[in-house]
Amino acid sequence: MFTGIIEELGEIVRVTPTAGDSALIGVRGPLVTSDARHGDSIAVNGVCLTVVDVADGVFTADVMGETLRRSALGALSVGDPVNLERAAALGSRLGGHLVQGHVDGVGAVLSREPAEQWETVRFRLPAALSRYVVEKGSITIDGVSLTVAEVGADEFAVGLIPTTLKLTTLGAKSVGDPVNLEVDVLAKYVERLLGDRLTGTDGTGVASITGGVA
Repeated sequence: MFTGIIEELGEIVRVTPTAGDSALIGVRGPLVTSDARHGDSIAVNGVCLTVVDVADGVFTADVMGETLRRSALGALSVGDPVNLERAAALGSRLGGHLVQGHVDGVGAVLSREPAEQWETVRFRLPAALSRYVVEKGSITIDGVSLTVAEVGADEFAVGLIPTTLKLTTLGAKSVGDPVNLEVDVLAKYVERLLGDRLTGTDGTGVASITGGVA
């Protein structure tokens, strides 16, 4: 589990294709590697990856083809900056929200609207995720925990403060750039738990609404 509070802006130092369509990536991150060991989890742009090697401030992670296809990691090149966060420790403060590091879909920057104290950034929202995103709810963008300011059928907006613009990759994203999206896991659990009751055993929805509670 993660919190969506970025600890460090790292850098991709190598991308090595391996068997099939997977790859080994090397990421420079002196802070997150300061106590990293083989098998630890580190989120890279919101994707939970397992450390397979650590040396001289660089950790290596094995990225499966499935991950490369279903996230924006496949578009990364050597020299690209990435948001890094170590797995949350029990007993630490939860500064953002509960983040799994499991990307639900890939969005893209639609527009940027600078203001005096912040910047409003709009992102494309995949249709399959729209039901999980609500105004004032939480969403993770490239690993950054953010509050949804506005939401539509196929887009949403967030407000980025100067700290977020400076200390994460979101400050340098251009229109059209892809981003990893993870919706609030609580919304998905609620949908699953209520699904059978709302549908009903006969598929009509009547049984769950009018029937007794076991």
